[in-house]
Amino acid sequence: MKLDDTDRKILQLLTDNGRLSYVDIGKELGLSRVSVRERVQQLLREGVIEKFTVVVNSEKFGKQVSAFFEVDCEPGSLVEVAQALADNPNVASCYQMTGPSTLHMHVLVEDFVSLEKFINNELYALEGITRVESHILLRRFKSRNGLKL
Repeated sequence: MKLDDTDRKILQLLTDNGRLSYVDIGKELGLSRVSVRERVQQLLREGVIEKFTVVVNSEKFGKQVSAFFEVDCEPGSLVEVAQALADNPNVASCYQMTGPSTLHMHVLVEDFVSLEKFINNELYALEGITRVESHILLRRFKSRNGLKL
């Protein structure tokens, strides 16, 4: 799908505020509600918009500790380890990175006791992991979901 300027403007408005109505978007861009709806539906069908969601402030939700992990795996175990980590409720995101079978993972937990339990009982318990490096988030300067247009 080739995006035109109107599609990009719709995406920018929805990125800034995903709760905007088709009417509000239409007023901003000089389009009818029906036209905006059709464009948004096309963007969804084509996979340009993957989903609509809410971003929850993890600290206000009781997850006070945010940690990032680099996890090296045996090549034959990478997918299995990644799936196990992705299924873990403490894991906010998990990505395969370039390098020797490396996973990058973001973990959110209530406190440092919970982080220690996660590392010892859930992370180190997985077979196929060869190295783990962790980084604790001290302060967030910018956080964003998705692509900034």
